[in-house]
Amino acid sequence: MSIPKLPGQVTACLFDLDGVLTHTASIHAKAWKEMFDAFLKGRAGGEGVAFQPFEIATDYVTYVDGKLREDGVRSFLASRGIAIPEGSPDDSGDMDTINGLATRKNDLFHTVLERDGVTVYQGSVDFVKIVRDAGLRRAVVSASKNTADILEEAGLADLFEARIDGVTAAEQHLAGKPAPDTYLAGAKALNTDPANCAVFEDAVSGVQAGRAGKFGYVVGVDRVGHADTLKENGADIVVSDLSELLVES
Repeated sequence: MSIPKLPGQVTACLFDLDGVLTHTASIHAKAWKEMFDAFLKGRAGGEGVAFQPFEIATDYVTYVDGKLREDGVRSFLASRGIAIPEGSPDDSGDMDTINGLATRKNDLFHTVLERDGVTVYQGSVDFVKIVRDAGLRRAVVSASKNTADILEEAGLADLFEARIDGVTAAEQHLAGKPAPDTYLAGAKALNTDPANCAVFEDAVSGVQAGRAGKFGYVVGVDRVGHADTLKENGADIVVSDLSELLVES
């Protein structure tokens, strides 16, 4: 019989979704690249400047991964010295505004998701089930506004007692990762002190959020070969899959 290998004070677990439990992080990355490359090509053609593509290995990891959608747009464009209007949340995907680009990216994400479906990291899903069976509290904390749909598609919705996502962040005016607000909301939803919560994250911004919120244990999940970066930004331990945190009783 397997049991979770976690510090004794941990009574609740807060899981990021994309890249920790599901393979959807790669879909997000591809959608971001397609959206930004089209935008940058159009801008280069109109202003006569060289086209510099969006790089998943650097730009996605540094400026976008784990953040609320609009924050990701702002962060990347600022890194290129590009300023565009903010727009409004109902901007369509053909508008060159912060909200318009965020909408365009989400449309691309749904196109790929509907075509390919959701694949889970089975070892990590098994870990969540064992955590549940051990009596620990569980919440999913994601920047994605698509979290509810992804959980249903993947058959994971019943594993969690609470969901804090991009929709929640907008409704409650929560700052996105690397601010700790969404994880703190997850702890509050489970009526658990942050010191007694473990955070499970694959994004640098999410690990930073876990450390900033003074959570009891921050687990980095390295799917792309950046274990050192996760450790440098606050992970107490880094694993390639949550199944590594299971031991036989």
